[in-house]
Amino acid sequence: MSAPQSPPPAARETIAVYDGAGRPVGAAARGDVYRDGLWHASAGVLVRSGDGERLYVHRRTDTKLVGAGAHDCLAGGVVAPGETPEVTAVRELAEELGIEAPASAVRPLGSIAWEGAWDGLDMRCHLFAYELRYDGPIRHQPEEIADGWWWTDAQLRAHLALPDWPFVPDTRALIETLLA
Repeated sequence: MSAPQSPPPAARETIAVYDGAGRPVGAAARGDVYRDGLWHASAGVLVRSGDGERLYVHRRTDTKLVGAGAHDCLAGGVVAPGETPEVTAVRELAEELGIEAPASAVRPLGSIAWEGAWDGLDMRCHLFAYELRYDGPIRHQPEEIADGWWWTDAQLRAHLALPDWPFVPDTRALIETLLA
C-alpha cells in the first residue's frame, strides 16, 4: 500500500475567502476553498494591443490545479489574503505574462459573482476584470501558461461558439462585457 499523497503546493496556498456579497471574510488553503465550494475572488487582466484591435489569448498548462489545458483571455489568479483585486491583477499580469505595469495602467472592465461546476468541483468566485493596452514583449510563466497568441474579438467569439472548446468558465460568463 502506498503512502498518502500530500496535496500539490498550489492546493496548500492560502487564499482570501469572500462572502456571497463580495467582501473578504477570512482565508483558507486553496484546496479547501475549492473542495468546499467556498466563495473566493480572482482578478485578471485582458491584454489588448495598443490599437485595441487584438487581444491576447492563452492556454493554461496541463498541470494547473483547476482548468488544466483550458484557454483564457485574462492573465490572472486568486486574490491573496489582504490583497485587493487590483493588486492581484497587476501581480498576476507580471507573473503569468511578464508584463510589468503600474496599477494606474489597468482600467476596470467589470466583475461578476460566478457559481458553477468546473472540473467536478462546485466553484463560487467573484471575478474582477481589468484591461491593459500593450504592445511590448510577453514572457509566459512556464508553470502557468503553455502557449499564447493574439486574436481579434471575432476570432475569440468564433472559438467560444464551439461547444467543446475548453475555456475558463468564469471568464466565459463575463466575456460579453470584456469584448464590448
